[in-house]
Amino acid sequence: MNTALTPPSATHDLKLFIEGDELYHDMLNKISAAQHSIQLESYIFAYDEIGQDFIAALIERAQAGITVQVNLDAAGSMFIRHRHHFHQLRNNAVQLHWFHRWSWRKPFRYNRRNHRKLLVIDNHIAFIGGFNIHRDSSRNLVGDDRWRDTHVRISDTLAEHAAQLFEHFWQGEHRWLPPTCNEERSQLIPNNNHQHRFQLRNMLENMFTSAQKSIYLTTPYFVPDRYTQRLLQSAASKGIDVRLLVPRKNDIKIARWAAHAAYDGLLNDGVKIYEYLPRMLHSKTIIVDGNYATLGTANLDYRSFFLNYELNLFSRNNNLCLQLQEQFLSDLESSDEIFLHQWKYRFWGHRVLEFIGWLARRWL
Repeated sequence: MNTALTPPSATHDLKLFIEGDELYHDMLNKISAAQHSIQLESYIFAYDEIGQDFIAALIERAQAGITVQVNLDAAGSMFIRHRHHFHQLRNNAVQLHWFHRWSWRKPFRYNRRNHRKLLVIDNHIAFIGGFNIHRDSSRNLVGDDRWRDTHVRISDTLAEHAAQLFEHFWQGEHRWLPPTCNEERSQLIPNNNHQHRFQLRNMLENMFTSAQKSIYLTTPYFVPDRYTQRLLQSAASKGIDVRLLVPRKNDIKIARWAAHAAYDGLLNDGVKIYEYLPRMLHSKTIIVDGNYATLGTANLDYRSFFLNYELNLFSRNNNLCLQLQEQFLSDLESSDEIFLHQWKYRFWGHRVLEFIGWLARRWL
């Protein structure tokens, strides 16, 4: 099954995307059909072919009288934004906010970034996941080197919760947490303050400790704290099939060095580690026992757990879990497994880089 070529398929009110072109096409269509409001958050919003399509669509709706709010991370888009076009957004009734711009008065807040990727249309349809708005995720524009990522479209009650999360965040109110969506046994979990960061981490802890058969993790930046490592090692030592998929090609080399520093302990306790070969892997998914899954913006690293603002969907939707597990197993076919007996004999210079990466782990 080559799911990379399969169109996104419906999961009742959930729709999964693994190709940027299909996702962007659907997002732009929904933006064009908006009747009341558009709420958009993105860590990276590039001034390229993809970004210009979104700018044009947002301006068109704003000129039609639709309320358009755009919250972009000031650091994520620092080197790829185009001042003229973002002025154009503001000049055409789009409400644009740059999150945590540099301030001499509050220099330390610059380290806390808005890493969320969220689009909500009319409080009724929402998109969340790992895709940024940039050409790097487009097969039409960059071909086989496009980033491998995962996104989901939600609707109805979950989308209403997403709209409320956006509005509370827009207003600087970070304490609101949406309720569980019982009809789909799904919930959106942010980590907007100290309490909620622990909630996101606790949700992941509950996933790992409740596993009976399998834990399948995909993350581009694997820099886990000691406690998370112990949870995975404990599960593997009990005979649970724990598999970790990370990229061989990484856009942040020091993050890869830090990930390698954790390999020894994980491999020793039976965790299977795979490195994805074809291209940059940016997807962030976890599937437990084939019936409980999370996807969103949070990596398994210090920054996602303790610094960044993130947003994940946790769901027991059977179809969504099945699709995510099938995609994970498909990705393994394009990956190399790292074996303990080979890893122990890696070049000594790599160990020096691992040490450097691990020292910097809290800043990656």
